[in-house]
Amino acid sequence: MSRSPMFPLGSVLLPGGVLPLHIFEPRYRQLVADCLAGTPEFGVVLIERGSEVGGGDVRTDVGTLARIVGAQELGDGRWQLVAVGTRRLRVLRWFDDDPYPLAEVEDWDDDPSSPLPDGEAYATLVAGARDVLALAARARVAAGELGESVADDPRLGTYEVAAALPIGPLDRQRVLATEGAAARVALLGELIADARLLIEATLDG
Repeated sequence: MSRSPMFPLGSVLLPGGVLPLHIFEPRYRQLVADCLAGTPEFGVVLIERGSEVGGGDVRTDVGTLARIVGAQELGDGRWQLVAVGTRRLRVLRWFDDDPYPLAEVEDWDDDPSSPLPDGEAYATLVAGARDVLALAARARVAAGELGESVADDPRLGTYEVAAALPIGPLDRQRVLATEGAAARVALLGELIADARLLIEATLDG
């Protein structure tokens, strides 16, 4: 367990994902300064209700630890950051936002005893994701990209697939909060099927 600066957002950062940030609020300027003066890491969680600006939001308790890999201070005190999601975390309790959100967190890796999907199921998932991304491109539906190669390890690859799919933040959060690669493969299969139906309806319309 550790005490971590936290950055609640309206989007979901997954392990392995890249997060560009434009920092302008004074409290988050302080967060960046503190991180760069010490350990350049902070937690990212999804805002379930409320706004990114001003506080008073309702936050999820499963998120991702982000590591700052690029930082540029702008002339007026704002920052441009690039961070990378490193590992999943669970929030145990929140502290007062003084001056920025802080929480007691713990790493939440998949249980080593959690089953892995068989190779065929994982390959089918990746192929299905590529198909729906191609369909999204035809329909001009916003989506991410899957590289030529997806991680062989489904514990990581399922996050790559989730990051690329044309799904909303709540569905992406469901993937992040799902224990075990086999369970994530099953959930992602359902999300791919739903996305395909929605995109096909757009094309038919």
